[in-house]
Amino acid sequence: MAKRPTIIDVAKLAGVSKATVGRVINGQNDIVSEDTRSRVMHAVKQLGYERNAVAGSLRTDRTFMIALAIPDITNPFWPEVARGVQDAIEAQGYATVTVNTDWQPEREQKYLTMVRRNRFDGLIVNPIEASRTDLLNIHIPVVILGSGGYYPDMDSVGSDTAAGVDTALNHLLELGHRRIALITGRPSRNNRVRSRHDAYVAFHAKHNLQINQDLIIEKDFSEHSGYEAMHQLLHLDNPPTAVFAANDILAIGALKGAQALDWHVPEDVSIVGMDDIYAAATTSPSLTTIIKPKYETGVKAAEYLLARMSGDNIDQGRHILLPCELAVRGSTAPPRDI
Repeated sequence: MAKRPTIIDVAKLAGVSKATVGRVINGQNDIVSEDTRSRVMHAVKQLGYERNAVAGSLRTDRTFMIALAIPDITNPFWPEVARGVQDAIEAQGYATVTVNTDWQPEREQKYLTMVRRNRFDGLIVNPIEASRTDLLNIHIPVVILGSGGYYPDMDSVGSDTAAGVDTALNHLLELGHRRIALITGRPSRNNRVRSRHDAYVAFHAKHNLQINQDLIIEKDFSEHSGYEAMHQLLHLDNPPTAVFAANDILAIGALKGAQALDWHVPEDVSIVGMDDIYAAATTSPSLTTIIKPKYETGVKAAEYLLARMSGDNIDQGRHILLPCELAVRGSTAPPRDI
């Protein structure tokens, strides 16, 4: 294996000192002549030399790397968020390392340790069970993906989920549905607010609709869970005429569950999802859903993190909830009895 060229090799080829090479590579051209700079850069190109980022980070205390921790890399919601983070971060000379916690607190803690030990400059995270203290103890700027309610002094970027749920349920109400079920995810330690569940309850109270606990099912955020939940709902003595699912993966599972029981969507039961992942538009029928601004969420989170890493004097946490929109497609219609 060929030896990797070093800064000493560049200095010898260019006929200058190691310190001079360092000044050229670090952009200190005001104290280096143009002829010297040209010779150094020619030697760099000829040798194929690349700066040792690890050694540089020890001198500057910066690695120009940030971590993005997401809970489920298989959920198509997250790649668009990650792309927004990456585009905004790379434009400022940083690299993004994405890690998947897989909804496991142990993995989350392992990655927090990795971020601290490897001297990352910042972290963007959708927390599973990490506490405020856990995140403060890594001693770098942190931005929360989500409402940030449990992290008031940290910046957070999320979607206005509660308003999105209200929009989805209003759509079903206007179609004539009154027995509307909810398939949602189980809360984690740091997500006890349960925005979808609470918005569902608030909607029923606002419209004087009775809540039937049999129509509320909490499952894991998976397609199989949506499938099972729909079977449970459709085997009730008085099944719902419509279902709101907490994300599109659950909704797609619910759609398949209804079809497996020979229920027609939307003629027999309407279904609304949330997130607007790519697959939502390709199901049969296509899925009515709430559009979340995924890419924009990533970009805004990156902007908040960049501001913190640059040392901007921001003395309190900034919290933003981006608006959602309704995409009406083929999975919703008035109930049969209207």
